[in-house]
Amino acid sequence: MESILQKIDELAKQVELLKKKLKVDEKRSQIKLLEEEVSKPDFWKDQIEAQKKTKLLALYQSEAQEVDDFNQKLVSLQDLANSQNSIDLLPDLQKEISELEVQIEKAEVKAYLSGKYDLSSAIVSIHAGQGGTEAMDWVQMLERMYLRYAESKRWKVDIVDLIPGDEAGIKSVTMTIDGSFAYGYLKGEKGVHRLVRQSPFNADKLRQTSFALVEVLPQIEEVGELPIPESDLEWEFFRASSHGGQNVQKVSTAVRLKHKPTGIVITSQSERYQERNREIALNLLRGKLWEIQEEEKQKEKQNLRGEHKLAAWGNQIRSYVLHPYKMVKDLRTEYEVSDPFSVLDGDLDGFIDAELKRSTVG
Repeated sequence: MESILQKIDELAKQVELLKKKLKVDEKRSQIKLLEEEVSKPDFWKDQIEAQKKTKLLALYQSEAQEVDDFNQKLVSLQDLANSQNSIDLLPDLQKEISELEVQIEKAEVKAYLSGKYDLSSAIVSIHAGQGGTEAMDWVQMLERMYLRYAESKRWKVDIVDLIPGDEAGIKSVTMTIDGSFAYGYLKGEKGVHRLVRQSPFNADKLRQTSFALVEVLPQIEEVGELPIPESDLEWEFFRASSHGGQNVQKVSTAVRLKHKPTGIVITSQSERYQERNREIALNLLRGKLWEIQEEEKQKEKQNLRGEHKLAAWGNQIRSYVLHPYKMVKDLRTEYEVSDPFSVLDGDLDGFIDAELKRSTVG
């Protein structure tokens, strides 16, 4: 029983450290201020600002409650471990401690999400690389993987733009993923993903290597964050159609936006209303312009350090091997699993957690 009590004590220290990392005491003060604001009669006059604050309030309350729940559970486990019939309860105690340990480890990942836009929703784009039809099929597999992952997190996904492949699969797809910390969790997925398998498109079933590029941007909805002069924008409106080319709309609701200074072109046709597609296109553009700014900052840092790494197809972040053996390996963290099909079904937590820890430490 001494080892059980020692484990409970270790978990209590872990929760206390988590509380400090998440700045829970500071957030409790913020909760009081936000609750006062929410209760004001004119709070919902500014809908966008009100939604931001209620979202932040819910997040802070959730984090504070989670830490409180951990502490209550630890007190309960300690009481049981010190009770007269603790020996009879040993199997149950061990099981509950193991479950609590997993829950605490999952909560600790949030401590690594402290970037400016980590709390934001995400924009994920996947583009076919080398490999022709194989690569387009690989894009479709990756699209399904991220859809499954988002589903496991209960995030809302909208396909903003999709270009189908000539024979099969998808040439490129862009989706918005709405949910707390969607960008924070997914930002490490940015890069080249490599697939090795027996070709389903070849009668001889030869071994084939395919590449796809994944882009991840934060959804930046605040106009003040990245002001874009209207004179820099060129709009084009056209009729949207479903991904299969059916049900062509009679109204020009889809939009194509060009940013003149950079040449960036954005297409949005997921919504039935033109104004909403305009908003989505502007959010996508803000994300891309923010990424350019961040890359410029990184280049300056690398020049100062004397480092430079070419952002080319050869620099893949992860390999998915289905033949001749089965494995998925992240080349940055060395994290790997031997069940690629579970990963392709959206089980990405291990890879995402490992990369968050690596990038934070780095």
